[in-house]
Amino acid sequence: MKALKFYTPEDVRIEDVPEPEVGPGEVKIRVRNTSTCGTDVKIFYNGHQNLTPPRTIGHEIAGEIVAIGEGVEGWEIGARVQVIAAVPCGDCYECSRGWMEVCQNQTSMGYQYDGGFAEYMIVPREVMKVDGLNRIPEGVGFDEASAAEPLACAINAQRILGIEEGDTVVVFGAGARANGAARIFLIDVNDERLKMTADAVHPDEVINGATVDVVEKVKELTDGRGADAIITATAANIAQEQAISMAARNGKISFFGGLPKTNPTITCDSNLVHYRQLRIFGANGSAPHHNKAALEMIASGKVPVKDLITEHIKLENVLDAFDIVKRGAAIKVTVEP
Repeated sequence: MKALKFYTPEDVRIEDVPEPEVGPGEVKIRVRNTSTCGTDVKIFYNGHQNLTPPRTIGHEIAGEIVAIGEGVEGWEIGARVQVIAAVPCGDCYECSRGWMEVCQNQTSMGYQYDGGFAEYMIVPREVMKVDGLNRIPEGVGFDEASAAEPLACAINAQRILGIEEGDTVVVFGAGARANGAARIFLIDVNDERLKMTADAVHPDEVINGATVDVVEKVKELTDGRGADAIITATAANIAQEQAISMAARNGKISFFGGLPKTNPTITCDSNLVHYRQLRIFGANGSAPHHNKAALEMIASGKVPVKDLITEHIKLENVLDAFDIVKRGAAIKVTVEP
């Protein structure tokens, strides 16, 4: 079968590899869609400390069951399934408290286990142990289901953030969408990506950070108040600094996008946090239950996932997907074996 193997940064190859065999406690799926994100691009160019090469990468996965290992119950051949990306251990203190998204022993698909840029893959027993294999609802396509994982991360961040009715929300990084807000402003530095996202999710305002002072623009749009909630869905230090500056009194900020490990610090005006009574939250991926919630939200039609997937690429052309994501030439790219 074909699979995309990571060896070292920028040494990533489509290869013919043996088709995997299912073991006890595992499930084997035929991959139908694996979608891409900025993390895949980071891995392509920089690798990752938790990734053991050679490794099949890809972590936004949907497919259908073709084999079931001994001891696995409740599943049948042909079932349409979505696979969690971040895999909690289920046993540590954090997991026992229901904080699986910050499990101290977390592993990940495409890092410690072979991922979805392949024709077939094994869902490991570690995923099955924490109920991390999810049935795709009727009416939801494989491509849409593969986008459930990034939506799950957004659900986690928004629940932590506590967006309320009437809030004005700013999202740094076109491609994210907030729920329950009165007004939503999208900020990006890529005009093409802003236009594509605006066409799909219809924000109230789009702001190109390459051409205007985004802090002043947000204040102008809010009669000087600033934004009630701000989500920095981009790996940019300046976005986090600008988020603090544009926050309204009693505002909430989500540091949703992680910063490069080589440059992880920002300048924070502590007095703004103090006097405006700001609340700053981290958001780390998702837990299995967030993935289930994401699939339900997609099935309900609340999130226009189909409109957000703007490129479909065959597995043999998967290397093109990394370039498209890097250039910001699509909102979501999905790969189809």
